[in-house]
Amino acid sequence: MANKRITEMGLPKSIGHIFAARNIITAKDALSLTEFELMELLDVGLAQVKSALALISEMTSPRYQTVQTLLDQRKQNEYLTGHLPTQLKGLDAALCGGLPFGALTELVGPSGIGKTQFCLKLSLLAALPSCYGGLDGQVIYIDVESKFSSRRLIEIGINSFPEVFCLDGIAKEMAGRITVLRPGSLTEFTESLQEIKVSVLQYKVKLLIVDSMAALVSGSLAEFSRIPVVMTNQVRSRGANQISQYIFQESTVEDDTEKFDSRLVAALGIHWAHAVNIRLVLESRSGQRFIKVAKSPMSPTLAFPFQVTSMGIILLNDDGVEMAGPQINAIDHQGHSDIIFHGDER
Repeated sequence: MANKRITEMGLPKSIGHIFAARNIITAKDALSLTEFELMELLDVGLAQVKSALALISEMTSPRYQTVQTLLDQRKQNEYLTGHLPTQLKGLDAALCGGLPFGALTELVGPSGIGKTQFCLKLSLLAALPSCYGGLDGQVIYIDVESKFSSRRLIEIGINSFPEVFCLDGIAKEMAGRITVLRPGSLTEFTESLQEIKVSVLQYKVKLLIVDSMAALVSGSLAEFSRIPVVMTNQVRSRGANQISQYIFQESTVEDDTEKFDSRLVAALGIHWAHAVNIRLVLESRSGQRFIKVAKSPMSPTLAFPFQVTSMGIILLNDDGVEMAGPQINAIDHQGHSDIIFHGDER
């Protein structure tokens, strides 16, 4: 705004011409001088200088906004940009509609807990026609660890959306909307990043997934593309001297060594944790899997029990349990198995 031209500010022509004649072209030129310097330079009275400066200041300064105004704008922006519903009712309610567009969502959990299963279901939801609750778009799936399975994708589709996948050719069409990339190295991925950005803009891409190696892309891509960006992150063991807590969390002492050893933490450290907008933790306690909203600007920290079935991930209860203290960031891995339930086995 400082470089806005004075001729565009609606000053009276008499004073506007004098500014132009003295080579005072922009708001910055005028506001960099004192009132008395302008009086001398323009050869006009103090009242005229004050009136001109007041108008220039008003035109260049951002208008004040109340908290209510900012809240209304945020709601409007969320309405315009939208969400990708996960079809996990309790989780969607906690996240005010699903995974928000323009945000970076991280899935954290141990191997085999269901991160890739979740990503496959999200891919289908983004590709599904809008009349069936999908985003009717393309998906870019960056499969770093070669875990993507087209057979499993179709199985989830058939069991989750039988009314859609029973239609002739729909399975092939849905699979065709998901582009799978397998970069062989970080360098290769970095070189293709610009092409990915172009694809996002040109080909109606509605979801970008990186599974895994979340450090490959920063949150700026989510903001640039205005689509949901989902990344999976691995976990690592936590040493006895690595009990990290935020200042607002209660300090606790773990006396149970076996329980402590089963606790994990997200890889990539605290700097990465600050880069993500939403962190969903997938963990297991006493043989039961949970998906936990560990970080979100719109939800309290809630945990939902889930199973991995032929339909993908399903919640066993839509009423999340609120978490507190070190439970928020700790990742349990107790009694976990890789069983996928089918049909009545659930």
